[in-house]
Amino acid sequence: MTGSIPGPTPPPRRYDYVTDGAAIYRDSFATIRRETRLSAVPPDAEQLAVRMVHGSGQVDLVDDLVVHPRLVASARAALAGGAPILCDARMVAVGITAGRLPADNPVRCFLGDEQVPALAAQWGTTRTAAAVSLWEPHLDGAVVAIGNAPTALFHLLELLIAGAPRPAAIVGCPVGFIGAAESKDALASIAADHGIDVPFVTVRGRRGGSAITSSAVNALASEEE
Repeated sequence: MTGSIPGPTPPPRRYDYVTDGAAIYRDSFATIRRETRLSAVPPDAEQLAVRMVHGSGQVDLVDDLVVHPRLVASARAALAGGAPILCDARMVAVGITAGRLPADNPVRCFLGDEQVPALAAQWGTTRTAAAVSLWEPHLDGAVVAIGNAPTALFHLLELLIAGAPRPAAIVGCPVGFIGAAESKDALASIAADHGIDVPFVTVRGRRGGSAITSSAVNALASEEE
């Protein structure tokens, strides 16, 4: 005789909280728009800012955003054309919503490539930075998403200065206390310092991370809120 396995049952409700997923989503974005100083960003980057604030939970993030004037147009055109998205970490890659991608764009992270440990040891750098060198054949016209490692952003900038193909857009928001702020300052000044004018968005200072970075890519991938 076989019996049915009982399914899970919810615990008694002890807290007053919203459980309607659609309502949570809708009200979250309404709150962000009400509390965030969106006039601080270019008009076409408003949705980008909203999603990055949503990914961080911090409405004052907008005050540290630096958005290149061609960032949104360049990234959206590249993604619509099927450009790959190159990520510094798996956490960034998995945060990108496949359903928002306009051309089933490949989302790639080379951190697990078998060449990476040896390259990092040979060059005396981090594995994340070494993995960026494997982007070079895919870099031309790509959308880059760096949300974890300052060394990855520095390495990318050094590749570009050395003559590597230029991506269509860079979301450069590594997080941390060592090198994060400096790498983002270098991104923001690469046009003035080296004549390399690549559209980008970054967050000045130590803030950043996977959630903010993937949120930015999701905003650039689709105009739907």
